Amino acid sequence: MNKNLFDTLPTSLPAELVENLFQTENVRIERIVSTGQSSPPDFWYDQDESEWVVLLRGSATLEFEGDSEMKQMLPGDYIFITEHQKHRVHSTSTTETTVWLTVFIKPS
Repeated sequence: MNKNLFDTLPTSLPAELVENLFQTENVRIERIVSTGQSSPPDFWYDQDESEWVVLLRGSATLEFEGDSEMKQMLPGDYIFITEHQKHRVHSTSTTETTVWLTVFIKPS
C-alpha cells in the first residue's frame, strides 16, 4: 500500500509527532512533524547514532554545541550529524507545518 509523507499533517500539536517508518538492526527512518516546537532551553541531543536529516516542508533552525552560527533549514536542505555531536532544535516554523525525514544509523 502506498503512503505519502504529507498525508494527515496536523496544523497544531502539543509536542512533535515522531513516526517510525522503517527499522532494521542498524538503521531507523522517522518522519517528524513539528508545529512550532523547539528543544527545551539548555537541552542538547547527544545520541549514540549518527543522523542524516532532510527538511521536506516548513523551516527550522538548528544549533550545535560550540558553533556560534545557527543552521537555518529550508525545504530540501539536509545535514549529517555524527554520533555524540550535541545539537538542539532552536526553532521550527509557527506558520506552517514542518516535516522532517530522519535516518538514524548505528555505528558499526
